[in-house]
Amino acid sequence: MAFKENSRLDTSQVRRSSGGKGIAVGGGIGGAVLMLIVGVFFGQDGIDTLNQVTGGTGYSYDNVQSEDGNKQLEQDCQDGADANSNATCNMVGTANSLNAFWADYLPQATGVEYEMPMLDLFSGQTSTGCGHATSAVGPFYCPADQVAYVDTTFFNDMKTQLGAEGGQSAEQYVLAHEFGHHIQNQLGDLEYSQRDPQGKNSGAVRVELQADCYAGLWARHASDDTTSDVQVKPFTQDEVDRIVNATEVIGDDHIQMTSRGTTDSSTYTHGTSAQRTAWFMSGYNSGDINKCNTFESRDLNNPAA
Repeated sequence: MAFKENSRLDTSQVRRSSGGKGIAVGGGIGGAVLMLIVGVFFGQDGIDTLNQVTGGTGYSYDNVQSEDGNKQLEQDCQDGADANSNATCNMVGTANSLNAFWADYLPQATGVEYEMPMLDLFSGQTSTGCGHATSAVGPFYCPADQVAYVDTTFFNDMKTQLGAEGGQSAEQYVLAHEFGHHIQNQLGDLEYSQRDPQGKNSGAVRVELQADCYAGLWARHASDDTTSDVQVKPFTQDEVDRIVNATEVIGDDHIQMTSRGTTDSSTYTHGTSAQRTAWFMSGYNSGDINKCNTFESRDLNNPAA
């Protein structure tokens, strides 16, 4: 999805941060809270990485918002042309578009007023309301502080490690998926991921597939708003194809085959490639949040069932 060049980006919805030094403490946030981190990519593997870093114990952090980084962000990311040429500015513009869409759509569709999350663009590692995290976790959403965390170097990893085609729209899909988790948090559905954390029909899989569907909703409606400061063009078929390619390469079955040469559906946390594509397209084709009810789906391979 390309931005119209005269769009005005709002960097106040985004921050750059650097993780403070972690200090182990008793109590505080523990493994149960850490399990609430949800992301587009690594799922339980990412959680395991996070627990290895923290030791599964509570941590207290000084998360440092980089004043210089925020000033640089404001200077670099001013308009749609910047968003079309720079991955970081693409994230700023996409967050602006997602916030505009959900602020209008969510109250109409559900009666729930939208609460804007923050987007944190970090490098290497960061401190979150859910604990200390590194880039190894992949992009994720932390409900404890209602922040989506993205290290944009992930997009290159997605291409080099998993063979994704990449591109602007694929990167936008990743962030739209994380904002989908924020919507689930507002609606009270995110907890299903913790209750039933793995398996081909698990709550975790259903949560992730619904976030894909919510990303499709945004993709369908993003260009409808003609009043926002951030104006976007409708997705082209090539851009949709790149998103579909991204959903395919981050399916549990593809990731497991790529990393270990076999698959085990009992350990799935995000759904298969085919499922992720199907649910994204359900949101995109219908434009209806009611078509994203993965929790009542009888067949996760077929959203229409």
